Amino acid sequence: MKDFVKIEKGLGPEGRIAVVRFDRHDGINALSPEALRQLTAAARSFEDDAATSVVVLTGNSGAFSAGFDLKDAEGRSRKEMDLGALRRHLKLGPRLTRAWQEMEQITIAAIEGFCVGGGVALAVALDFRVMGSDAHLRVPEIGLGMNMSWQSIPRMLHLIGPARTKQAVILADERISADEAYQWGLVEQVVDPGHAFDAAMELARKVAAQPPLSVAMTKLTVNRLAHALDDLASHMDVDQFALASLSEDHKEGVEAFLGRRKPRFKGR
Repeated sequence: MKDFVKIEKGLGPEGRIAVVRFDRHDGINALSPEALRQLTAAARSFEDDAATSVVVLTGNSGAFSAGFDLKDAEGRSRKEMDLGALRRHLKLGPRLTRAWQEMEQITIAAIEGFCVGGGVALAVALDFRVMGSDAHLRVPEIGLGMNMSWQSIPRMLHLIGPARTKQAVILADERISADEAYQWGLVEQVVDPGHAFDAAMELARKVAAQPPLSVAMTKLTVNRLAHALDDLASHMDVDQFALASLSEDHKEGVEAFLGRRKPRFKGR
């Protein structure tokens, strides 16, 4: 089993910064089920880590993540699963984003190249996002006959409001440039290409210099207040995704994507 995730701790002021690097060395950093498990384990590895105040998550120089790997053998096996098995398998994504959102440490995404689908879902689960000016975001799920899952809709809603969330998710073929993402409020900082990680580390150093307990408690309070009602609808997330994945439109969307052609949706 290949390791897609590497963790480096003890950086910055008083050694309070950690870096998590996600790199599949495939140029696109797709999120296979195994990658989801490793990234979830990485987040959970900080649960009892009192020495770390800030965690910077980065991809490679060309991509933060291209989203879920539609070509992965385990991922493609979903089409053979019964509904019960499918629902269990679909919990991998929400489990990942929840693990990162609920970390006590402040989390910062350093985004270069492109951030697509599940990559966006992961990025919006973090506290801050820093993006290279030539990078872009895209949410292609609806274009694949699916819904935006992993409990991302509430998180995006908090960041950019209802209209922009609909625009980002429904207009699946449209790229969101770094400047647009900043104007909308999807990212907090845009920097020169190739400098997202450096800028994220500079922000991390500022956070790490603050009192750790006060920072952790403030994050917890803000998150609890902001997401207090989100859990009421979170159960629908997986079920909507499972239902959509059984549709003819989903099959058509995936086949069109893999065949590099325009899909023909029929609403069934």
